[in-house]
Amino acid sequence: MPTLNRSQLSEIRGGVRMAVDATDVIVDVVEKMHRTVQLRRGPLGVPTSERPKGIAGLVYRTVRGATRFIGRAVDLGLAPVTRLLPEGEPSPSLDAYRSAVNGVYGDYLLRTENPLAIEMSLRYRGQPVDVHDPKSTLGQHSNVTPAKKFLVLVHGLCMNDRQWSRDGHDHGAALADELGYLPLYLRYNSGLPVASNGRALADMLETLLNNCSSSVEELAIMGHSMGGLVARSACHHGHAAGHGWPEYLRKLIFLGTPHQGAPLERGGHGLDTVMGLSPYMAPFTHLSRARSAGITDLRHGTVSAGEDFVPLPSKVHCYAAAAVRAEKRSMLGDRLIGDGLVPLNSALGIHRDTTRSLSIPEHRKWIGYRMGHRELLSRPEVYGQISAWLQEPV
Repeated sequence: MPTLNRSQLSEIRGGVRMAVDATDVIVDVVEKMHRTVQLRRGPLGVPTSERPKGIAGLVYRTVRGATRFIGRAVDLGLAPVTRLLPEGEPSPSLDAYRSAVNGVYGDYLLRTENPLAIEMSLRYRGQPVDVHDPKSTLGQHSNVTPAKKFLVLVHGLCMNDRQWSRDGHDHGAALADELGYLPLYLRYNSGLPVASNGRALADMLETLLNNCSSSVEELAIMGHSMGGLVARSACHHGHAAGHGWPEYLRKLIFLGTPHQGAPLERGGHGLDTVMGLSPYMAPFTHLSRARSAGITDLRHGTVSAGEDFVPLPSKVHCYAAAAVRAEKRSMLGDRLIGDGLVPLNSALGIHRDTTRSLSIPEHRKWIGYRMGHRELLSRPEVYGQISAWLQEPV
C-alpha cells in the first residue's frame, strides 16, 4: 500500500481550502439572487448589493460561518501531520491536477498562500535545478560536459513540464540526443499574469547563466501555447533590466502561441458583459470572473502590463509553428477553428493592423494540417521542422 507523503498531504490541504472558498462564493451568489427576487427587480438593471434580512439572512451567515470554521479546523489539524511525513514527488496525475488548478485560479492560490500554488522552477530530468548552483544538477549530464547549448522549454496554460512528453515523444529529449542541447523545462503557475511570469523567468535565466561556466555559447527558448507569450515577455523584461542572458539567445520557437489572442477568452469576456446587464444573472459573473489573470491575458496575447504591443526581440531568429484541424486553408478553418484553441493568424503573429503584426519571415513559419493544439508536442513532422530550424546558421 503506497505511503502518504508530504507533497500529497499538501495537495489535500490546498484542495480543502479551495472547497471552503468556493462554498463561500456560491453562498454569496445564492444570497444575492435571493435578495434580487425579493425586491422583484426588472429583467435589466444594476444588481443589488443588499443582503437578505431576518431569518434568511441569519441562515446565510450561519452557513458561511460554519463552512469557514470547518475549513480552518481541518487545515489546522493537517498542518502538524504534514511536517511528520516523508518528502515525496507527486504522481503525474496529481501534477496534472495541480497545474490545471493553477491555470484557472493561480493568482488566487498565490494570494491566499494556498499550498497548491506552484513556485517557478527550471527542471532537468524531472528534478529542480538550483540556479544558484546549477552544476549540482547539470553535472549529471553525460552527453555534453560542460553544456554549451541550452534549450529552455516553456509549457502552456494549465500544463506542466512533464507534459512535454506525449505519445512517447519529448521534443527536448529528442533535441538533446540529435543536436546536443541541454534541455531545461520551466514549471510555473500559468494562472499568474504573463508579465509576472516573464519577469520571473528573465530573472531566473540571468541567475542561471551567471552561475554557469563561461563555456555557454547558445541559448534557445521554445514555448508551447501560452509558453510562447511567457518567453516573449521574458525577453522584453530581460532587455529592460539590462540582463546579460539575452546576448546568448539565438532562437525563439513558438508552437501554437496565441500572439494575437484566443477567441475562447474573448467569448468568455463577452458573456460576462451580457450577463452583467441583468440583476438576476449578474451574480453568476462572479464565478466566471474568478478565472485567473493568466487566462484573461490570452484575450489579446498580452505579454507586458501597460503595453499594447511588444515586438519580437531584435537579433534573434524567431519561428512560428501553427496547426489547423482542417485539411487545407479556408476562412472558417483559419479564423474560427484553427488548431481548436488558437486561430491560424494568431499563431503566426499576423494582425489585420500591420503595425501590430510580429513580422516573422515567411520562411520561418510552418503550418501543420489535420492537427490539433496538443499534437504540436508530438507529431514527427513538427519535430522535424523544429530540428531543421535549430540547425539553421545564425
